[in-house]
Amino acid sequence: MPMCKRVACVALFLFAQMASAQTPSRPNILLLMAEDMSARVAAFGDSVAITPNLDALAVQSVRYPNTFTAAGVCAPSRAAHILGMHPISSGTQHMRSSSRPEGSYYSVPPENAKAYPELLRSAGYYTYTDHKLDYQFSTPFANSGPTTIWDLEGGAVSDWSKRAQGQPFFGFINFPVTHESGVFPPLGNRPQSAMHFLMQVMRWYSQDEPVPKRVKPQDIVVPPYYPDTNTVRTDMARHYDNIANMDAEVGTILRQLEAAGLADSTIVIWTTDHGDGLPRGKRELFDSGIKVPMIIRWPEAFRPEGVKAGAIDERLISFVDLGPTILSLAGVSVPSIMQGRDFAAPDASPNEYIYASRDRIDELMDRQRAVRDSRYKYIRSWYPEVSGGTDLTFRDNIDMVREMRAMYEAGQLNMAQRQWYEPPGKERLFDLESDPFEIHDVSGEPHYQRVLQRMRGEMDAWLARAGDWSAESESAMVARFEPSGERQVTPAPTLSLEGGALVITPAAAGHSLEYRVGGGRWQLYTEPASGNKNNGIEARAVRYGWEESESVSGF
Repeated sequence: MPMCKRVACVALFLFAQMASAQTPSRPNILLLMAEDMSARVAAFGDSVAITPNLDALAVQSVRYPNTFTAAGVCAPSRAAHILGMHPISSGTQHMRSSSRPEGSYYSVPPENAKAYPELLRSAGYYTYTDHKLDYQFSTPFANSGPTTIWDLEGGAVSDWSKRAQGQPFFGFINFPVTHESGVFPPLGNRPQSAMHFLMQVMRWYSQDEPVPKRVKPQDIVVPPYYPDTNTVRTDMARHYDNIANMDAEVGTILRQLEAAGLADSTIVIWTTDHGDGLPRGKRELFDSGIKVPMIIRWPEAFRPEGVKAGAIDERLISFVDLGPTILSLAGVSVPSIMQGRDFAAPDASPNEYIYASRDRIDELMDRQRAVRDSRYKYIRSWYPEVSGGTDLTFRDNIDMVREMRAMYEAGQLNMAQRQWYEPPGKERLFDLESDPFEIHDVSGEPHYQRVLQRMRGEMDAWLARAGDWSAESESAMVARFEPSGERQVTPAPTLSLEGGALVITPAAAGHSLEYRVGGGRWQLYTEPASGNKNNGIEARAVRYGWEESESVSGF
């Protein structure tokens, strides 16, 4: 489908004239998130990547090359991002709740946990997103999660146009064209799951016209943990081609923003939801799975003190920092339950460590935790016999996955390539300065023992501080979420009229509230609103992970 249809290019001309000539007091914020890719961008030093639009954006922006997701796979990473909490602290750590082999469920985060777009909305922002949610307390797709987070779900890139005059917006747009399934051969080589079919539909729907230049397999730089075969090169070239198509989509959006007169009032953030959608990348706690590129274009009016266009910021940044930072940029208080920090504040102290986790992956039970500083990575495994290269039905659709496993079984892989198929042991330590591909475990070497003790201690401190919900089994956690075997329903709120103002009171303090008048659009309730008994007021309550309450009316 041509990109102009996806982003409703006709809106360029209709709404450009409506843009205010004055800089607003609060920035618009547009978050663009590619799927399943590491820093395969020319502006981040990749000589193979065809990314002219991201490269041009980088010149106007700040690059953050040391950004890390809280998990190496979609749903836990997205839950961490949207809540500003590590997935092990909110019951969102298993991949994924809606496709659990023993039966689907909705994760139920702590009652006072709130998605940061809802907090923006409560502060007056217009919030919208496209077709991808995947928070664990939703399914992967729009209109399946808490109804209070977004003003609009499942729409177009340009849905900033639907906000009220002068209202700031937060938009979150995803790029499924780079998803792992984009490396699968057409129709795959195995029976396809329903999820794969849906992801393929999303990929086909979002695909723009092919870019003129394509990456050739012979141009690929093969990392040492892959065998150098034609299959590996072909799959990696296909991944690069998808990245080039994503880059073209980004360019279309940026031109649209410019044409609408919004570029000077909008902070643009581009990043990816985790690392490469290739074997030993996605799902893993290696940097290939959790280290992602991030670009932020700061308009002059909202640029943090000391920040210059074209700069590179080497600080360690975690995905749990994004929500607190965006809230702070919008002038919204950051809830104490959020575990990240505002990295854009002039007095922000840098992270000394970042943390990540891995739990059940599809049909594979696992539990790993990682702590990383600027030089070392420590990984602890609760299932030391479980290798990363174990069969996974979904991932096995990739040609290079099947070829590599066959080569391993035939004894045709070298030490670096075999490592992924062998038991990891209880703990691993990597010196990223001398070993950026995390191939050589140095946890047993004498001169690394002081580092090992320090990283062990930091791991213990983080787990105690964050609270690791995987101390209980997933089945026990699900039983807590659904004590009767079914998803719980949020208790209904009560309504009253006090001095001509509508007052809605939740059954519990952590519930979100919304109301509508005369069957109109549901609005987020934050404070008493004008109303009367005769204009058909309805209200309902929402707790994340539970079904929303019944709609109540009357007084």
